[in-house]
Amino acid sequence: MYINKAMVFGNLTRDPEMRALPSGQQVCSFSLATNYTYKGKDGNRVEKSDFHNIVVFGAQAENSAKYLKKGASAYVEGRLQTQSWEKDGVKQYRTEIVADRVQFGPRTGESSAGGSTPRQESKAPETSGAPEYPEEEINPEDIPF
Repeated sequence: MYINKAMVFGNLTRDPEMRALPSGQQVCSFSLATNYTYKGKDGNRVEKSDFHNIVVFGAQAENSAKYLKKGASAYVEGRLQTQSWEKDGVKQYRTEIVADRVQFGPRTGESSAGGSTPRQESKAPETSGAPEYPEEEINPEDIPF
């Protein structure tokens, strides 16, 4: 058995581009940036970025084009695909991730649904289901179990 699986989580480097195939199927393409850090030979921390071309088809393509924008974070699962063509006698290659699943990241610092009022910071817990953690340090001796 062979496995061709790619999973990336990063930020969009450009707004998604939507188009349609001759068959009428919707296609959305965008690029994600991911980064990683390591210690260089001199012992200093080095940060590098990778850029991934993403292609999404069907209903997910429509949703991606509608809700994602440059700078937004997204998690993408799919398969790697490399295409080749000749241009001016030189063979060109492009490797992309054909997405099976696109999950949108957290939406921060955006306007509200109406687009007219900026989002307000509040101390009330969000309805996203994520727990709200205290900002002060927790003493392990204070935990009752």
